[in-house]
Amino acid sequence: MGLDPSRPARPQPLTGVRVLDVSRMVAGGLAGMLLADFGADVVKVEQPGTGDPLRQWTAGGEPFWWKVYARNKRLVTLNLQAPEGRDLLRQLLPRFDVMVESFVPATLERLGLGWDVLRTWHPGLILARISGWGQTGPGRGRPGFGTLVEAASGFAAMNGEPDGAPIVPSFPLADMTSGLYASNAIMFALYHRAVNGGTGQVIDVALFESLFSVLGPLPAEYAALGRERTRDGSRSRNAGPRGCYRTRDDGWIAVSGSTPKMAERFLRGYGLAALLEDARFSSNEARVENASALDVLLAEAIAGRTLAENIAIIDAHQLTAVPVQTIAAIERDPHWRDRGLTVDVPDGGGEVRMHDVVPRLSETPGAIRWAGGTLGRDNEALFGELGLTATDLARLRGEGVI
Repeated sequence: MGLDPSRPARPQPLTGVRVLDVSRMVAGGLAGMLLADFGADVVKVEQPGTGDPLRQWTAGGEPFWWKVYARNKRLVTLNLQAPEGRDLLRQLLPRFDVMVESFVPATLERLGLGWDVLRTWHPGLILARISGWGQTGPGRGRPGFGTLVEAASGFAAMNGEPDGAPIVPSFPLADMTSGLYASNAIMFALYHRAVNGGTGQVIDVALFESLFSVLGPLPAEYAALGRERTRDGSRSRNAGPRGCYRTRDDGWIAVSGSTPKMAERFLRGYGLAALLEDARFSSNEARVENASALDVLLAEAIAGRTLAENIAIIDAHQLTAVPVQTIAAIERDPHWRDRGLTVDVPDGGGEVRMHDVVPRLSETPGAIRWAGGTLGRDNEALFGELGLTATDLARLRGEGVI
């Protein structure tokens, strides 16, 4: 579905909040997008000439990543390497509540823009700093792309088949997780400043820590049991059955027996109730212990049926299993069509499809107003707030400052 320009505007929870985003790539981009979706005035700052590297992530020649994750943002260029660029930042900063950055730690300090300087310019500033390994510690200066974090954090070590290579995700999982944490932390800090009379503060978001925190109780298991997670394919150490199984016509069914009740219902639904009398499968602990043997039996049951036949059994018995879907199947799914999962957003002379605002608020919903656009599109408007004229801007462009 497309955006409805006739739909009346509704209040948004972050109207009046201003965010200056000097970050690059995904984590800061997601954090800024979430804030902008809910009404914050997010001004995205890019390097003159080259812009955010996310613009180079293209498919079919189109920068879809940029169009989605730079949506709802105003776009300006500013060279912080140039003394006059840093002076313009000094003038802009008091007009904003939040600044987001994702440079290698100590880069701002080398530019003379450390927290000790920024807080004198704006004592109420909330500075969100996103990096691979954190702002402190002996490894803070190492390159910190998400793939490296996904490998180092324990994620890759526990993903893949037991006899296969560790697997890193094919999308920027560590960055996405960190973007969610960053947006949450910004809201915590804004609330503290507004409600508790607090001052500005620094938010330190490490991609490693963000991803590590969602991997489950790894430290507890290691400290208490000496256990290190290994690769188990799609199996779970907590419950079973769990996995993806091929159908007779080469579809796939994902199964999750996360509670004993649902596991037992699944086995009965597939005519495998006798397995519940087998000591290897009679309890959750036993099913986890004998997951390989259980997998063989489930794979046979599912492989003997087509995808449609499996779905019929799943629906008839309300089993916790679903087909493995691609975006094509998701787009056809009547449930997601009814909820408006995706929306077509105006983009130049055409439209670009993207996910709608998440999450959904009943009284102050978010909204998509425009897609990510051209480099420096809003220079005149933003720098005009500082009283700069067209002549000033032309000079700054010529000198590579904007």
